[in-house]
Amino acid sequence: MKNIKTLKLILSGIALLIVCNTAKASSYAGGENLTKTYAINTYVDAMTRGKLQGLNDVVDQNAKFSMLSGKKILSFTRDQMFELLKLNKNVEEDCTTSTSIMESNSDLAVVKVDMQFVGFVRSNYVTIANTGKGWKITNVYSVFK
Repeated sequence: MKNIKTLKLILSGIALLIVCNTAKASSYAGGENLTKTYAINTYVDAMTRGKLQGLNDVVDQNAKFSMLSGKKILSFTRDQMFELLKLNKNVEEDCTTSTSIMESNSDLAVVKVDMQFVGFVRSNYVTIANTGKGWKITNVYSVFK
């Protein structure tokens, strides 16, 4: 049973990496369409449905991705995440997803994205910032329960 949990944790980590490494999508001129809602919806679509369109636009070039695995923190760059996400392109996860806003103002928002799988929950704390070129994901921290 512990091996199954470890495998699920590793696969979820790979999925997170893949989400961040998307296919090239059309860029929005000046970022006027890159809203908070669009950024989070694009992230959720990538993580849960393998839909990578637009992800390249909403993930900042310097974004950081971290995952708590037991007592160890795994860290990934944007490029590493995008490479992993490409492996799961168009793969739908068998989970129920919910989002809740933890904090939000005109400059920054933190959104909790819970992915309920059979036997565990992956909680992603997604930070998005108003970069002046639209709202972009700057940090994702994932915890498994």
